[in-house]
Amino acid sequence: MKSPDYNFAMPDLLNIKTKPSMFCPGCGESIILKHLGIVLKDNHLQNKTTFIIDIGCALLSWNYFNLDTLQSHHGRSVPVAVGYKTIRENRNVIAFMGDGGAYAIGLQSLLHAAFRNNPITVIIVNNTDYAMTGGQMAPTTLSNEITTTSVSGKDPKEVGPAFHGPELVRQIADKNAFIARASISNPALLDTMLKKAFKTQSENNFSMVEVLSICPTNWKTNAAESFDFLAKMEKVYPVGEIIQNEKPSK
Repeated sequence: MKSPDYNFAMPDLLNIKTKPSMFCPGCGESIILKHLGIVLKDNHLQNKTTFIIDIGCALLSWNYFNLDTLQSHHGRSVPVAVGYKTIRENRNVIAFMGDGGAYAIGLQSLLHAAFRNNPITVIIVNNTDYAMTGGQMAPTTLSNEITTTSVSGKDPKEVGPAFHGPELVRQIADKNAFIARASISNPALLDTMLKKAFKTQSENNFSMVEVLSICPTNWKTNAAESFDFLAKMEKVYPVGEIIQNEKPSK
């Protein structure tokens, strides 16, 4: 299914001028999508890409791009992407989801795709909560972080510390897979990682990029406070390529 053909700031790919943001004010997901569009355009991947989106905030991106787009059930974007890639092996296939879809209900599928080295690219937005449904605690919620289901702060003794998905995936993924973490605080690095992820897929290997993002509505933060919290996230979740048994390398 293709969205309408828009011919504005990024011809034939991304409608910037006339499409209002579907996301909450200040949401970092718009930044991620903008830079995804930039990388796809600069690398001439539009006509080769299929975009598979998860339920959650990710689904709001269903018609931002003039790309072949599929919507999956919650946590099922990865197996849909794997199945699609198996049939259309020459396509650049993206599975786009939030941290809840990737690391909770969808974790099994994510791990097995990495273990099998399926040649897809998984992009995961980490904003430490279930954003669309009201800001509930997610696997990535930081220790002592207040959410709608941890009103006194997340107790790591009861539910565990912050979940490091890329580090876990790296332990079982093929040595040629590309696993990395980026942040909206550094768009240039995000562009570089997305480009490398697509190159890795083109070489018939699995790739995954987790992107740290902000969620002002559920965090109840203003702009400055949101980026202060993002800086805190970056201390817990180091940005860079994840190398097995090593710290992330920038």
